[in-house]
Amino acid sequence: MYEDKELTCKDCGKTFVFTAGEQEFYAEKGFQNEPQRCKECRDARKNASRGAREYFTTTCAKCGGEAKVPFQPREDKPVYCSACFAEMKAQSEE
Repeated sequence: MYEDKELTCKDCGKTFVFTAGEQEFYAEKGFQNEPQRCKECRDARKNASRGAREYFTTTCAKCGGEAKVPFQPREDKPVYCSACFAEMKAQSEE
């Protein structure tokens, strides 16, 4: 039904492929316009609008190691490093 199409990015001018799968996804979502930017330019545009994310360094409440988090830690709530958080999440899903 759908076939891959080559499109030209309006930002960088490079050609990119609008795959049959992407076209099907666009149709399912009701999108009527084809993408105008390649993936790299879309990602760059998204990241530019978000701005730089600030990270805070604190101590992991479980292992005592360093934890970097994208929010200001509070004294009344424990903060975990990525490894401990993933471990706790995996245990809760079992």
